[in-house]
Amino acid sequence: MIVGYARVSSSGQNLEVQHDQLAAAGCDKVFSEKRSGRTTDGRDALADAIDFVREGDVLAVTRLDRLARSVIDLHNIVIRLAAKGCGLRVLQQSGIDTTTSTGKLTLSILGAVAEFEADIRKERQRDGIDRAKANGVYRGRKPSIDTARIETLMAAGMNPAAIAREMGIGRASVYRLMAVPSQA
Repeated sequence: MIVGYARVSSSGQNLEVQHDQLAAAGCDKVFSEKRSGRTTDGRDALADAIDFVREGDVLAVTRLDRLARSVIDLHNIVIRLAAKGCGLRVLQQSGIDTTTSTGKLTLSILGAVAEFEADIRKERQRDGIDRAKANGVYRGRKPSIDTARIETLMAAGMNPAAIAREMGIGRASVYRLMAVPSQA
């Protein structure tokens, strides 16, 4: 059986292209999720897919970065699959198929390259932030919400929707803060 796994990093992205490619590859079942992929922590659909596969099955993904972004995570996934007698196939990188020796070698090489690219991207981002700070244009995160002001507005009888408009925050944030006991 070929079991598919599809992942996008954010809720604004679409899984449809991956689903189409996995279906074209003959996947009998597809697990999918919208979750960041820097690590495998908290990726429930991936865990479910690995738990689901049985001896002789193949886990298929469209691209290697949909599965793992670190060599360690990739290696651990491959070990878990191998222990169950399962293979891994990466559709858009046809040389990656752990049911063959060449595929295993290709996987190791490309996994190292993927991790290197992620590290380089992180370094470039850090360089950009440092440059912006040096030029005085980086503001970082928004300041946290002034809970004392919310308490004052609530004590004055203002409703949550009005408080949210007044402070330029979401109404859900006001309700969430109302549920938290005061730190005073």
